[in-house]
Amino acid sequence: MSYRELFASPSPVFGGSLKAFEEADYAVLGVPFDATSTYRSGARFAPLAIREASLNIETYSFRTDVDIEDVKIHDMGDLNIVGRVDETLKRLEMVAKELLNAKKTPVVIGGEHTIALGVMQGVGKNTAIVSFDAHLDLRNEYMGRTVSHTTFMRRLNEQVRPLKILEIGTRAVCKEELEYAEKSNIEFFTVQQIRKDGIEKTAHAAKKLLADCEKIYLTIDMDVLDPAFAPAVQNPEPDGLDMHTLLDMLCKVCDHRVVAFDLVEVAPHYDNGVTAIQAAKTMFEVLCCIEKTRKS
Repeated sequence: MSYRELFASPSPVFGGSLKAFEEADYAVLGVPFDATSTYRSGARFAPLAIREASLNIETYSFRTDVDIEDVKIHDMGDLNIVGRVDETLKRLEMVAKELLNAKKTPVVIGGEHTIALGVMQGVGKNTAIVSFDAHLDLRNEYMGRTVSHTTFMRRLNEQVRPLKILEIGTRAVCKEELEYAEKSNIEFFTVQQIRKDGIEKTAHAAKKLLADCEKIYLTIDMDVLDPAFAPAVQNPEPDGLDMHTLLDMLCKVCDHRVVAFDLVEVAPHYDNGVTAIQAAKTMFEVLCCIEKTRKS
């Protein structure tokens, strides 16, 4: 063993176990980007914080009977970021396409939610989008920007034209977004609806809406959780989901059809690591759910 191997180590890798790219099924990419943030900023620090958290929680999932250590993951590191939103999204599109062509599942750690637009442009049409988020993100423009964390889902609907958009955990909207959602047949389940109907009934309704979809892109904004569970997000919104509801819903919706997913909007400097741990746990459970359904 050389001294460099003995006394030096690479930056943290997600889950702590790094498979070679060629043998991996899942490719993790950090995107330290928060250029359009309008309330809190700091999501650019999330990829490192979530990786560090992932090294310090246990890897076995009781929900799926799968251990994350048995899932073939390659951590690619972080996307090289530039200041321009359009260039960052273009780079994400190209990387996502390349990963999918190599038969890898992109697993993207944000960064702000705008990055979902770039990844989804790489995934392309004939794909349903399932978004866990407090917000609909369907504004036409906000604070002079037409491409931002508040508008990306509308741009995505216009530019990518996904098969379906389903948003879960909604509780923070404006009238413009509600009108656009109705006009565009964008389905959403509010937190109040989930509490009233329960997890089983809501998940059944979600699966029914997705029944005809062969491919799913999953995007998770951690502000879907109540700030009591995830205080360090860029746009916290009260009256959110609790952790077990989020994980139970994810495990009922996620299956072998998920071709890519992201987790976004953690701003780690606003707490002492709680939200990063919740984020890492969420990613573990999603990966284990996808893996279980692919093997079954």
